Amino acid sequence: MSTTIFSLNQLFDQLGLPSDEEAINAFIRERRPLPEKVSLEKAPWWSPAQAEFLKEAFRADSDWAVAVDELNALLRPEQKST
Repeated sequence: MSTTIFSLNQLFDQLGLPSDEEAINAFIRERRPLPEKVSLEKAPWWSPAQAEFLKEAFRADSDWAVAVDELNALLRPEQKST
């Protein structure tokens, strides 16, 4: 069993997207906030292959799941503190 945990940069590489910090930050800034009712893989900007990869990463709890979860959290609306 593999115990590799991939980074956000590696996830962007895997998705075929620019993966430097500036590009990742721009991607998040331009697409945020993703409404809570829209699951990450159903966001309109993914290709079918990217969406399937994200869906499977969650479903299979793969080595990619941590990075996918991090991206999901970064795209969601900011939580207001009480």
